[in-house]
Amino acid sequence: MSSTPRFLQGVHPFVGAGLEKPVALEGLGSYTVPDGARAQAVYFRAGNSTDELITAVLLRDGVPTRWFPIGARSAVHVPLRIVEDIEAPGVLEVRVAAPEGVSGSLVVDLGLVEV
Repeated sequence: MSSTPRFLQGVHPFVGAGLEKPVALEGLGSYTVPDGARAQAVYFRAGNSTDELITAVLLRDGVPTRWFPIGARSAVHVPLRIVEDIEAPGVLEVRVAAPEGVSGSLVVDLGLVEV
Protein backbone atom coordinates (compact mmCIF):
# COMPACT_ATOMS: atom_id res chain seq x y z
CA MET A 1 0.00 0.00 0.00
CA SER A 2 1.51 3.30 -1.03
CA SER A 3 1.10 6.60 0.75
CA THR A 4 1.13 10.14 -0.59
CA PRO A 5 2.08 13.23 1.43
CA ARG A 6 -0.39 16.12 1.31
CA PHE A 7 -0.04 19.59 2.80
CA LEU A 8 -2.00 22.69 3.72
CA GLN A 9 0.65 25.42 3.70
CA GLY A 10 1.35 29.10 3.28
CA VAL A 11 1.31 32.50 4.90
CA HIS A 12 -2.27 33.66 5.41
CA PRO A 13 -3.61 36.99 6.73
CA PHE A 14 -6.48 37.14 9.21
CA VAL A 15 -8.48 39.49 11.44
CA GLY A 16 -9.52 38.04 14.77
CA ALA A 17 -13.14 37.75 15.84
CA GLY A 18 -12.43 36.57 19.39
CA LEU A 19 -10.59 33.64 20.96
CA GLU A 20 -13.84 31.65 20.99
CA LYS A 21 -14.67 32.37 17.32
CA PRO A 22 -12.27 30.75 14.83
CA VAL A 23 -12.24 32.43 11.41
CA ALA A 24 -11.15 31.20 7.99
CA LEU A 25 -7.66 32.11 6.79
CA GLU A 26 -7.51 34.11 3.57
CA GLY A 27 -6.30 31.94 0.70
CA LEU A 28 -5.98 28.69 2.65
CA GLY A 29 -8.25 26.05 1.22
CA SER A 30 -9.33 22.80 2.75
CA TYR A 31 -8.31 19.20 2.12
CA THR A 32 -10.92 16.60 1.13
CA VAL A 33 -10.04 12.93 1.38
CA PRO A 34 -10.60 11.42 -2.07
CA ASP A 35 -12.94 8.48 -2.62
CA GLY A 36 -11.33 5.15 -1.83
CA ALA A 37 -8.65 6.71 0.39
CA ARG A 38 -8.11 7.68 3.99
CA ALA A 39 -5.81 10.28 5.49
CA GLN A 40 -4.06 11.11 8.74
CA ALA A 41 -2.77 14.44 10.03
CA VAL A 42 0.81 13.71 11.17
CA TYR A 43 2.24 17.10 12.12
CA PHE A 44 1.34 20.76 12.51
CA ARG A 45 3.72 23.72 12.36
CA ALA A 46 2.66 27.34 12.55
CA GLY A 47 3.98 30.82 13.22
CA ASN A 48 2.15 33.85 14.61
CA SER A 49 3.09 37.35 13.43
CA THR A 50 0.98 39.21 16.02
CA ASP A 51 1.75 40.56 19.49
CA GLU A 52 -1.10 38.47 20.96
CA LEU A 53 -1.75 34.83 21.78
CA ILE A 54 -3.72 33.16 18.98
CA THR A 55 -4.97 29.63 18.41
CA ALA A 56 -4.89 27.62 15.21
CA VAL A 57 -7.90 25.31 15.11
CA LEU A 58 -8.03 22.12 13.03
CA LEU A 59 -11.57 21.34 11.90
CA ARG A 60 -12.74 17.96 10.66
CA ASP A 61 -16.00 18.13 8.75
CA GLY A 62 -16.64 21.56 10.29
CA VAL A 63 -16.09 20.43 13.89
CA PRO A 64 -13.04 21.63 15.88
CA THR A 65 -10.83 18.63 16.70
CA ARG A 66 -7.46 20.11 17.69
CA TRP A 67 -6.50 23.47 19.16
CA PHE A 68 -2.91 24.74 18.84
CA PRO A 69 -2.16 27.84 20.95
CA ILE A 70 0.64 29.98 19.52
CA GLY A 71 2.31 32.67 21.59
CA ALA A 72 2.91 36.25 20.50
CA ARG A 73 5.46 36.43 17.68
CA SER A 74 6.15 32.75 18.19
CA ALA A 75 5.89 29.38 16.48
CA VAL A 76 4.95 25.79 17.28
CA HIS A 77 5.83 22.38 15.89
CA VAL A 78 3.57 19.58 17.02
CA PRO A 79 4.21 16.02 15.83
CA LEU A 80 0.81 14.40 16.24
CA ARG A 81 1.27 11.20 18.24
CA ILE A 82 -2.44 10.42 18.35
CA VAL A 83 -3.67 10.16 14.78
CA GLU A 84 -7.10 9.18 13.54
CA ASP A 85 -8.04 7.83 10.15
CA ILE A 86 -10.08 10.33 8.20
CA GLU A 87 -12.27 8.49 5.71
CA ALA A 88 -13.53 9.88 2.40
CA PRO A 89 -15.16 12.32 1.93
CA GLY A 90 -13.79 13.85 5.16
CA VAL A 91 -12.74 17.51 5.02
CA LEU A 92 -9.91 19.12 7.03
CA GLU A 93 -9.56 22.87 7.43
CA VAL A 94 -7.40 25.19 9.55
CA ARG A 95 -8.92 28.33 11.08
CA VAL A 96 -7.54 30.88 13.51
CA ALA A 97 -8.96 32.24 16.76
CA ALA A 98 -7.51 35.58 17.83
CA PRO A 99 -8.64 38.48 20.01
CA GLU A 100 -11.25 40.61 18.28
CA GLY A 101 -9.72 43.09 15.83
CA VAL A 102 -6.20 41.65 16.01
CA SER A 103 -4.77 41.36 12.52
CA GLY A 104 -1.71 39.55 11.32
CA SER A 105 -0.57 36.51 9.43
CA LEU A 106 -0.40 32.85 10.32
CA VAL A 107 2.29 30.71 8.74
CA VAL A 108 0.74 27.24 8.34
CA ASP A 109 2.27 23.86 7.54
CA LEU A 110 -0.10 20.94 8.15
CA GLY A 111 1.32 17.60 7.05
CA LEU A 112 -1.02 14.79 6.05
CA VAL A 113 -0.52 11.26 4.78
CA GLU A 114 -3.04 9.90 2.29
CA VAL A 115 -3.29 6.12 1.89
